[in-house]
Amino acid sequence: MNDSAPPVELLVITGMSGAGRRTAGHALEDLGWFVVDNLPPSMLPELLQISRRRQFTRVAVLLDVRSRSDFQQIPAAFSALGDVGVVPQILFLDASDEAIVRRQESVRRPLPLQGSGRLLDGIRKERKMLAGLRASADLVIDTSSINVHELAARVAKAYASASETDLQVTLMSFGFKNGIPIDADLVFDARFLPNPHWVPALRPQTGLAQPVSAYVLGQPDAEPFLQHALGLIDLMRPGYVREGKRHATVAIGCTGGKHRSTALVEELSRRLAAEGVHTEVVHRDLGME
Repeated sequence: MNDSAPPVELLVITGMSGAGRRTAGHALEDLGWFVVDNLPPSMLPELLQISRRRQFTRVAVLLDVRSRSDFQQIPAAFSALGDVGVVPQILFLDASDEAIVRRQESVRRPLPLQGSGRLLDGIRKERKMLAGLRASADLVIDTSSINVHELAARVAKAYASASETDLQVTLMSFGFKNGIPIDADLVFDARFLPNPHWVPALRPQTGLAQPVSAYVLGQPDAEPFLQHALGLIDLMRPGYVREGKRHATVAIGCTGGKHRSTALVEELSRRLAAEGVHTEVVHRDLGME
């Protein structure tokens, strides 16, 4: 085993069928975790070795009760992990019998332990089998009365780093003559500002150049535009995160995407970064003119 490999944070997500394991897994994937679904418990030590070789630092495994024999492998698998110095965290997702019945009936799928019996019989068998694992869990989330967005937010709050709990913003400049970006969440039109294209000394330059930037940002309407755009993004950020959306694309367009939109995107990125917001800048049409 490679001693120089970074340590692996291993999270086991388990719990009652219908309580939201896959929603939790998707939330962790959005946070950059490597997520494995439906792995037999006996393969946990092998997964750890693979993760170290590939330098995955945060790994989550979704375990469910497919059979009693699978469940009985868990103590031995955890013991093998402990022998190499890894103690997995356990996230247990629970829900009331009534909530599970309602969810299972909506998807029309039987529970793993239901067999030919009633749905409630399967729930009770599963709850009894998982009682010990629930008692040893590091975190238990009861999903009976929360929706998928609220569950994702709870998971993010528990397992995201500070920077990951905020919205990640991609700022894109573009030219309307080349079409509006189809993946944009917000689109602003900067064509109301005077166009540097009509200033001979500025025409060959782009919004990345200081003279063009100074010209665009020096227009009387530029500052109110930036303030309103920044205010709208600040307003929407917590709502996006609360609803489970962690990436947003904000596009600013001008005629060709060369001067005004480029300068405004650069300035907006600078101001958001000063607020501690992680931003990525994309100048979609720069160089196409």
